Amino acid sequence: MITDRLIDQAFSDLRRACGGVREDYFGLLYLENEYNVVRERAVNCVAFGGNDYGIDGFHFDRDQRNLYLFQFKYSKSVGLFKQSLQRLKDIGLQRIFAEPNKDTAKNQLLLQLSACINENRALIDQVCIRFVFLGDPEEAERSPVLERLREDLENRRFLVDEFFGREVRLVIEYRSASGRVGGPPTAAPTARSFSVELDSLLEIAGPGGEQMKVGFIRLVDLVQMRRQIGPRFFDRNIRYGLGEGEAVNRAIGRALRRIVIDAVESPDVFAFNHNGITLYAERFEKRDGKYVLVSPRLLNGAQTVTTTASFLESAKEDRRLDDGRDRLDAIRLMCRVITQADDQFVTSVTINNNRQNPVEPWNLHANDLIQVELQEKFQTDLSIFYERQDNAFDQLSTEDLDEYGIKEDGKPIHLLKLTQTFLLTDGLISRLSEMRRVFEDEKMYSQVFRRGRLQADSRHVLLCYKVQFRLRKLTKEIEQKGQNKYWFVSRARNLLWALVCQGLLNEKNLEEVAEKHGTSISVPADYSELVTRIATTRVRVLLSELLTDKDYADKVAEENLSFLRTDRAFEKSMALAYKRWGWVHKKLQ
Repeated sequence: MITDRLIDQAFSDLRRACGGVREDYFGLLYLENEYNVVRERAVNCVAFGGNDYGIDGFHFDRDQRNLYLFQFKYSKSVGLFKQSLQRLKDIGLQRIFAEPNKDTAKNQLLLQLSACINENRALIDQVCIRFVFLGDPEEAERSPVLERLREDLENRRFLVDEFFGREVRLVIEYRSASGRVGGPPTAAPTARSFSVELDSLLEIAGPGGEQMKVGFIRLVDLVQMRRQIGPRFFDRNIRYGLGEGEAVNRAIGRALRRIVIDAVESPDVFAFNHNGITLYAERFEKRDGKYVLVSPRLLNGAQTVTTTASFLESAKEDRRLDDGRDRLDAIRLMCRVITQADDQFVTSVTINNNRQNPVEPWNLHANDLIQVELQEKFQTDLSIFYERQDNAFDQLSTEDLDEYGIKEDGKPIHLLKLTQTFLLTDGLISRLSEMRRVFEDEKMYSQVFRRGRLQADSRHVLLCYKVQFRLRKLTKEIEQKGQNKYWFVSRARNLLWALVCQGLLNEKNLEEVAEKHGTSISVPADYSELVTRIATTRVRVLLSELLTDKDYADKVAEENLSFLRTDRAFEKSMALAYKRWGWVHKKLQ
């Protein structure tokens, strides 16, 4: 067993020769204890110091024919693996298996690893990437963020196969230093490759070496990708699909029926009437007269693919579908394939490819890492689904909810309403009237979705989020205290929401309230009674005094109440609340 005393002793014995920090010696001791590697050899198999590429240790087991690649964290936090997975995906596998000599000065461990895998290339049958830490491996397995990064890493397994010149089993797993694992190790799936026709191909290079191929792809090939890859085909998209009720989807469905079933329209016309779709692929190569796409992901075109799949499902009993197979196979549409691009570039392409109506600016940020991290936060803390992608919650089956640990009878937290909650608790009342700008202005967006949000108490967030469900009732309750006196309250809904949130966060028994009402999205009677009490006995007084404020006297006389939607009105109200009840402005981190 690895103890603090053993780490301190190893650090004391070797730091002059090896350098690095104390925590680096956790990996050294793990190799010694787990694989019986002698110290003289182990010191050459571990990185001392930072600047790694997502790998800070390795071991080759000749008997088992296994190459082990390690990332060590002397911590219980699964979150520390996020950056490691990102680095390994972005550049680590490339450096290890394709370009080992490109940056040897940054990480000398790569020299040792390169020599090992080249010497034993013919003997290695399996590459095991192990993330070793002190925490619970099952927690790591449940993390949506780590799951996404792990899947992205698996999509680049072709680099491993190309190095060895054959398919090598790749296993990615989390392990505790105590020996616990997250589950039985499973091999990463073979990278999905699709051989497609791309007529009239054009090519263009991007500013950073990115490549774009433009041609015409068969519609049935896209449906086949979706069928084989499943929901992961839409991972890079902003949503799952809008459903058959949307005008654009109805138009696509009608066009397919006219071409395939009714045979009254030529397949060739589809490409003229369609804007085209965009794919990202890990690799693009020409083979046997066709083009092979490795691990393709749809950046734009979810409506086309989902509508076509729905059309084929609904028409499967129609005999005319069999007669129209040739016409279906002949339908092509313009396709752009992006390759050799990093995540930031792909995200930018996705956003700019989805700016047509009716896509909203907040939809374009659905796949930002901070959004995935918030999804994980609410899932872990509250067992509540965070719907960052439109319609994602409705697509989840009972089995999916169970797998993610989501309450079956609950509702999701919606991205847009969460944004409003964050703005209101920050006191930025005015921003609610310019929500599009919040998501279009990078500085504003970064402020709203700052990293500190991940440290907020999820129960407090939910307490404030749920106020929206009772705003109409709260408005009526205040009005009933004097219709002539509080006639203006309906024009101060956002300010009312913001101040009720501050009332909740300033409750003396906040911990008790959070535990009782901050773990479920339901709105029981006693929660309603609580927010009603705050609204009628506290916020009502603040709003009343606000209207008598000398700065707003002229505006009130003119019945110009636009000031109720300003940040200054919130600040004045909180100053009054501090004098009366000692309220302080509390933000959700």
